[in-house]
Parts: sequence; C-alpha cells; structure tokens
Amino acid sequence: MKSIQRSLSVGLIAVLLLVGLLLVQSSLWLFESGLRRNLAIDLREETEGLLMAVVLGPEGFVLDSSRLNPRYQRAFSGHYFRIDLPARSWRSRSLWDAEPNWPAASGLADDLLDGPQDQRLLAYRATYRRDGQIITINVAQDYTPILKSFAQVRLGGLGLVALALLVLLLLQRYAVKLAMRPLERARQQIAQLQQGQRQQLDIQAPVELQPLVEQINHLLAHTDDTLKRSRHALGNLGHALKTPLAVLGSLVRHEELTAHPELQRNLEQQLEQIQQRVSRELGRARLAGEVLPGSYFDCAKELAPLFETLRMIHRRDLNLRWHTHDNCRLPWDREDMLELLGNLLDNACKFARSEVRLQIEQLGAGYVITVDDDGPGIPEARRDAVLERGTRLDEHAEGHGLGLGIVRDILAAWRGELSLEQSELGGLCVRIRLGVNSQRS
Repeated sequence: MKSIQRSLSVGLIAVLLLVGLLLVQSSLWLFESGLRRNLAIDLREETEGLLMAVVLGPEGFVLDSSRLNPRYQRAFSGHYFRIDLPARSWRSRSLWDAEPNWPAASGLADDLLDGPQDQRLLAYRATYRRDGQIITINVAQDYTPILKSFAQVRLGGLGLVALALLVLLLLQRYAVKLAMRPLERARQQIAQLQQGQRQQLDIQAPVELQPLVEQINHLLAHTDDTLKRSRHALGNLGHALKTPLAVLGSLVRHEELTAHPELQRNLEQQLEQIQQRVSRELGRARLAGEVLPGSYFDCAKELAPLFETLRMIHRRDLNLRWHTHDNCRLPWDREDMLELLGNLLDNACKFARSEVRLQIEQLGAGYVITVDDDGPGIPEARRDAVLERGTRLDEHAEGHGLGLGIVRDILAAWRGELSLEQSELGGLCVRIRLGVNSQRS
C-alpha cells in the first residue's frame, strides 16, 4: 500500500511540476511578447519625435537640441538614438563613447543589443523620407530592469508552483490514505484471521470491496465445512477400525494358537505394525487439513483443563506447573496443539518423580516450547532412538514411544524442530522450536 502511495506521489509531483513550469514559462513569454509590442509602439513614437527634431536650416538639415528629451543628454540614461542622413549623422550624448550594433532592418530588433555598462538594449529602426532625403532613425531603450523583473517574477512563480505542489501533494496523500483505508482495514482483518482472532471478514465493506469480502468469507466457510467433514470421516474410520483390530488381537491370543508360538508371535507383530501404520496414516491425513482461522490455541483457555485432566490420570501428588507470556495465542490448530502437548506432558508425567513443568516462550518470530520433568531422563546416546515410533527404553512402562512419534509427525507438518536435552529438574527436557512462518500454506 505504501508503494502505491509512493508511486502516485511521484507521478503527481512529476505531472504538477511539468505543468507548473509550462504555465509559468508560457505566462512570462506571453506577457513579455505583449510588453515588447507596447514598447515597440513607444519606440516608434520616439523615432517620430526625433524626426520632428530634425529641421531644415540654411545649411541643410540640423538637429534642434531644444526639441530633444533631456534623458538623451544624460550619460548612460538608458535611452539612446542615432540619426543617419546621407551627408551626416547625430548620436545622443547619453551613449557617451559607446556604439551599439544597430539593427539593419526596419522595425523592432529581434535580439537585444549590447549597450554601455553591460546594458541590454531593445532597439527600433525607422526610415523616413523628407524633402527628398532619406532619414534613418535608430532608438534604443535599456531592457535590463525588465529582465531583472522577469527573473524575480519567474522565481516567485516557481516558489508558488512549489507551494502549490506541496499543498496538492499533502491533499493527494490524504485522499489516497482515505481511499486506501478500507483496504488497510481488510488487511488488518486478514492478519487477524491468520492470528486466529476472527473467523470471517466484516461484511460491511465499500461497494468496490464487497465482492472480494464475500468471496473470501465463502472460501473460509467452504474450508471450514470441508475440514469438519474430513475430520468427522477420519474419526468414523478410526472407530470403525478399532473393533476389527481388537477382534484380530483377541483371535491372535486364542488358545488354539498357543500351540503354535512362532505363528502367534508373527501374527502379533504384524497386527501391531498394522495398528501403528493405521494410526500413523490417520494422523498424517488429519494433519494435512488446512489450519482453520479462529481455531488457534489459546493458552489460558486450553492449558488449565489439560493439566486438570493430567492430574486426574496420574498421581495426585505430582506437581504440574506451566508458564506462558501474557495473551499467549499460538497460531497453530487447537486440536493438533492439544495432541502435541498432551503426548509430551503424558510421557513426562509417567516418568516424573514429583514435578513436571511446561514453558512456552515467544522468541522473535517464533515460539519455544519446553517440557521438563525430574524423572530418570534419557542417556544422550539413546535420545535419537526414542524419537523413532514405538521405541521404548522401559518396556514395563508406557511412554516415550508412539506418543513422541505422533509429536514428530505434527512437527514435520509444521516444519518445527524437536530436541531432547538434560532438564534443569534433573530429568528429560523436550524442547520444540516453531516459527510463525512454518504454518501450512
């Protein structure tokens, strides 16, 4: 969203800057063109006035200085003239010793002339015929003050363009932010969906976003129904398989097979493998379902009944403790998390002497879950073997077997890490590392 706003801002700046420069420059050009036309009229009138100052005397044409404007007498006054006749010519005293490159064609000169003291002159040339003689009159006016005024106006115009650009940019950012607010609200709601804080998007949305919101909500509802049907079917399949497997187990132990111990042992092994394989594949199929928005694991809500159940199953004098950070909500499926923690804590309770501790910490962009007990622990050389499904170090107690295999399957689906370490309590420490980006996509 910020990139869209940045792109719009850059585009607006470029367009407004180009338009502003064109407006300022074209306005100045039009104004200067009109000004030069007016000055050309004034300069032509100056030539006519100078023509009146040229009078016919006894010895021919002479220049009557009494008819000249006093500014032509003051040095470098900014007003200059040159009158040329076939026999003689006159220059204004204001030129002093300077001699501009007067225009060769009649009318207003196309370019400014170089005048005395770095002045820039706007020149005009007129040709008259009087008493059979051609009189050429060139007049010029200092254009430098006008150029300086145009430079100031141009600078002021650019300042106004910059100010208008800034105001329009702020207005554009506000308008874009206002227009993007529904999208930002939708983004926040999608983030809440990912964190399990809601199950659907708000249906009250702008008309432009209404189809998108409805489609997302429809997809969420469809996913919810599909997942529920899938889990319901898997549950029914699991219950349906329990009875045949139990019957097969009782048949294997029938007295008719006791006379064949080798056959009985082989059948028991095969039956156990079938049970483990069915349990494993059912677990994988259930884990393949999409994590349902809004069904994430709320630690404060779920851990208390879980620990109460463990206290009912195991010894009453067992000290069960758990610690999490405030507002702990794990962004993983509730059922999977209950099965993961239930297996870990159940194994810990079976081997603990007096204490079991669960700790959930959020570190950076992930979580660390540790389960400690004060039981006998596991030798470091044998820890890898415990992670294999069905492997037990103590054949007389249940635990550290199929449960850890299920935990391993869950972590494989979540791309998590599991390690067995020495606990501070003296027993085994099961440490799990999960990243929030490890959720199934």
